[in-house]
Amino acid sequence: MTKPDLTKFFHPESIAIVGVPRKDYRFGGLSFMDKLLKAGYPGRIYPINPKAQEILGFKVYPDLSSLPEVPDLAMVSVTAPQTIDVLEECGRLGLRHIHILSSGYNEIGTPEGLELEARLKAVAKEYGLLVIGPNCMGPYCPASGLTPWGAIPGINGPLGLISQSGGLVQRLTEYSASLGLGTAKAISMGNATVLDVFDYLEYMAEDEAVKVIGLYLEGVSDGRRLMSLVREVNRKKPIVFWKGGATEVGAATVSSHTGAMAGQGWLWDFFYRQTGVVHVRTMDEWVDALMALAWLPAPQGKGVFLMGGGGGNSVANGDFCIEEGLEVPALSEATMAVLRRSVPQVGSIIGNPLDMWLIFMNAAHTVEVLEMGYQDPAVDMIVVDTLIVRKSFHMPEQADPYPETIEYLRENGLKKPTVFTVDSEGGDPELAARGAKLRAEFGRAHVPVYPTFQRAARALAHLYRYYADLRSS
Repeated sequence: MTKPDLTKFFHPESIAIVGVPRKDYRFGGLSFMDKLLKAGYPGRIYPINPKAQEILGFKVYPDLSSLPEVPDLAMVSVTAPQTIDVLEECGRLGLRHIHILSSGYNEIGTPEGLELEARLKAVAKEYGLLVIGPNCMGPYCPASGLTPWGAIPGINGPLGLISQSGGLVQRLTEYSASLGLGTAKAISMGNATVLDVFDYLEYMAEDEAVKVIGLYLEGVSDGRRLMSLVREVNRKKPIVFWKGGATEVGAATVSSHTGAMAGQGWLWDFFYRQTGVVHVRTMDEWVDALMALAWLPAPQGKGVFLMGGGGGNSVANGDFCIEEGLEVPALSEATMAVLRRSVPQVGSIIGNPLDMWLIFMNAAHTVEVLEMGYQDPAVDMIVVDTLIVRKSFHMPEQADPYPETIEYLRENGLKKPTVFTVDSEGGDPELAARGAKLRAEFGRAHVPVYPTFQRAARALAHLYRYYADLRSS
């Protein structure tokens, strides 16, 4: 069976937006057109509205047949019943790549909605149309300027995102972009009436721009096929999988969202074990795992070297690692000998965890200890627990050491998986803003950074388990 070519969805040179109102800015054709213009989409845009002459400075056409060319992509935002006529017009013109934003189909659960979705599928089959949706945000690709939603104009990067939820994948592109983690391609697929998760997974598995796949699903029509395909793709590229509808309440909500059946929880547990995907449960965990898998090399084991400051923090951080299934090994005697000579005995804890307050003040000390960790055979991964100086701390005013640390990491790379934490939580808005700024600076150097140690430990646990499962499969 020939795989559908989805390239024009992500790299269209021309787009027709069917259903652009003359005024009353609201979600739909007009808002999508506006976002494309603000993002600097370089291709040709054709708004369609039989009752308008000009919108946002663009000539408006009454229908697709009156356009000067057959566009590469049609974005359809008319009422559900009207989409059938639009699809038939697309078929007659040979316009095969279509995104249907409109809702009002299977997801509303009425006889009329079910009938419309069946008609949509039949028309697509008759003309050989490739349809994303309905009831979805559609394609997203910063590299081509196709960013009508999500982070605008967005950041090109290693992520390939497939989601039944438009809101969640839109949030993910914004969230990851704020950390410097870009997206190669994203799909909000909605009801997936024609093209479905299998088509998108197969496409992204072969796409060289995609290094890591983020998948959000609420339900699927063919669980056996999904398990087989996900297992195959996951061996090539990590898949970070968030399953919606995991509880009875969530499952009940799924049917009114995309019309999908959520399935039994125990079946999905079996699915995770059989496929080896990275299973996450929240937006934060989704982003954290994607960042680790996109930017970090494969760890050789689960031994973590903890660098930071504060005796209590060191104890708690060690506990977090153990709870996530990682290890906090004793350092080699060679490393310990160097640390005994270089780390002040007063106010420090020499070992692993390493409580060394100097790393908060001097980048050279941070680099020196990092290099020791890279050379130590007991160390597989490193977490540097940093801090932002609070008013209550007994520390002098000093130059910020982190730009120098970031530059070292940018120039020398990460010889072993290395992440940083920037603790700026706790309710202080000034501290939170400074923390967000610093995390973005680390992210622009492609160094994973987390706001809490717990999140860093879990991300490293996901990283370790993915590669451990890969080696054992």
